[in-house]
Amino acid sequence: MKNYLAALQAKTSQSDYEKLAAIDNTEVHRAVYESAELCNPDSVFICSDTPDEVAYIRNMAIVSGEESAALAIPGHTFHFDGPQDQGRDRAVTKLLVPKGEHLNEALNQIEREEGLTEVLGLCRDSMKGRTMIVRFLTLGPANSEFTVFCLECTDSWYVAHSVDLLYRKGYDAFRKAGAGTEFFNTLHSAGKLDEKMISINHKKKRIYIDYTDNMVYSINNQYAGNSIGFKKLALRLAIRKAHKEGWLAEHFMIMGVFGPKKRKTYIAGAFPSACGKTSTAMLPGEKILADDIGYVRNIGGVCRAVNIECGIFGIIQDINPDDDPLIHEILTSPGEIIYSNVLIKDAKPWWQGMDVELPKNGTNYTGDWFEGKTDEKGEKISPAHKNARYTVALNAVSNCDPELDNPAGVELGGILYGGRDYRSYVPVQQGYDWEHGIVAYGAALETETTFAIVEAEGKHEINIMSIQDFISIPLGQYLHNYLQFGKKLNKPPLVFGVNYFLRDLETGEFLNDHQDKHIWVKWMELRINKDVDAIKTPTGWIPKYEDLKPLFRQVLDKDYSKKDYTKQFSIRVSENLAKLNRVEAFYHENIPDVSSEVWHVLTEQRSRLIKAQKKFGNYIPPESFCT
Repeated sequence: MKNYLAALQAKTSQSDYEKLAAIDNTEVHRAVYESAELCNPDSVFICSDTPDEVAYIRNMAIVSGEESAALAIPGHTFHFDGPQDQGRDRAVTKLLVPKGEHLNEALNQIEREEGLTEVLGLCRDSMKGRTMIVRFLTLGPANSEFTVFCLECTDSWYVAHSVDLLYRKGYDAFRKAGAGTEFFNTLHSAGKLDEKMISINHKKKRIYIDYTDNMVYSINNQYAGNSIGFKKLALRLAIRKAHKEGWLAEHFMIMGVFGPKKRKTYIAGAFPSACGKTSTAMLPGEKILADDIGYVRNIGGVCRAVNIECGIFGIIQDINPDDDPLIHEILTSPGEIIYSNVLIKDAKPWWQGMDVELPKNGTNYTGDWFEGKTDEKGEKISPAHKNARYTVALNAVSNCDPELDNPAGVELGGILYGGRDYRSYVPVQQGYDWEHGIVAYGAALETETTFAIVEAEGKHEINIMSIQDFISIPLGQYLHNYLQFGKKLNKPPLVFGVNYFLRDLETGEFLNDHQDKHIWVKWMELRINKDVDAIKTPTGWIPKYEDLKPLFRQVLDKDYSKKDYTKQFSIRVSENLAKLNRVEAFYHENIPDVSSEVWHVLTEQRSRLIKAQKKFGNYIPPESFCT
């Protein structure tokens, strides 16, 4: 067997060599050696997570020019990605599928050997003249049933800095785990950079996930959603691991919602990007446990979950002191924050929707920016990108849940699903049972694509559980696993559907205010604890007006009229039937092996809607179902 440690000595200092040698895992040594051999860095830096090393990485991110500290508030830095690297790139993100294996055509994929040949060729010598930084991390708390070990090799100091804010440090965990410990492995290179330290070979950007080896390759990019292997990239690996072991890896926020007498109930939620996930998790007065990805396990018949991260990589657009006071407070206070793709002017970051007039010029991801500047297509460039982000540690948030690092996780009382649905679903409703809720709200989640994805906006699509982009097993298998998971629980969480984007069919105006989501979440908490009744409709249980009215007064200090309630919670039969048609067409086209349980739920929902239509018409106010 090759002595990978000895082979690495030429590129490491004695100190770095000893740090790597302290990890008794030959596969770790091999992974670091093979990444260095392929990418050919001048040196390899092994980070063992000491305060000095963490500070060194942050300083190097600034010294290298990948970040700048030229901001007025202490601790704040900013980073720019290239104009063609502003979001997750579906077209170049692919699963490597071995010959003989088949995934649904809806999943972006490439034959494994072909993909490996391509991506390894792009990675060869990509780090020449640079340092390869090696980071050891854990997904989920260490020493937990939830723990997944992770290794990332990167030549980006910005990426190496970002993981310090987003993930739990894992060097000691690797060292204690010993030989044979399984881990997810990521190799990232920013590739060729221009004088502004921005990746320029965007046409050769590739993000390939090799599930055979639990490996992520990412080349010619910097945007954190593409370059940090443990965001949605490793989620694809975790989904396969969860499928094999009988748990769930999900695109979840998790929050602690307070009820009467300071009771706290944990609710998870899945939303596509830019559909309200982080703002829901950050509701004032509640506790945030996770904003993006959660692992969920059946532990002794109880549904328990953890945040696999410990930081936030959040969309900054529309954050302002009125709508998102907790996030806004963080963004305007001293502390470690990385901004990306905002406008910089007068040593301040500026973003769209911050409720102040933006400067007429400054610096952004395109370089010097001025009002009216256009791109190569002649389209106007906005001051800050719509998908501009902020990266911050979760414990910097004043309402961070104290159970964040609990190795046992927290018990989930409810799960909610929501997207951009302008026409059909009511603002909040509860499934009749686990199967109905999972299928009708999660597996039938329909949304409009947003700026968080590099493609045209405004395209309506089915996005199963808000995780469809990341599913790495056949979709039918994934849905079957989900349904079976709930059946094995002693007390499955209640399942809810939310829709923050319902519009008036005549005027096109939104029927929900930005803050109204707080009321829907409070109502869920009451339902989970059996404190309020509900009205049974063809699509689920909906709130009673007499329960919502006092919640609006208590939580938002505003009146809630019966007229508003009727507009929001009337069942739109035609629109719901049209939605069912789109969902069923998607299943027929993309999931030939979907289980009979799914078809049963959809068929029953159609039957209920048609029956109600015949009795009450196309638009049915809530009180019609009370008779």
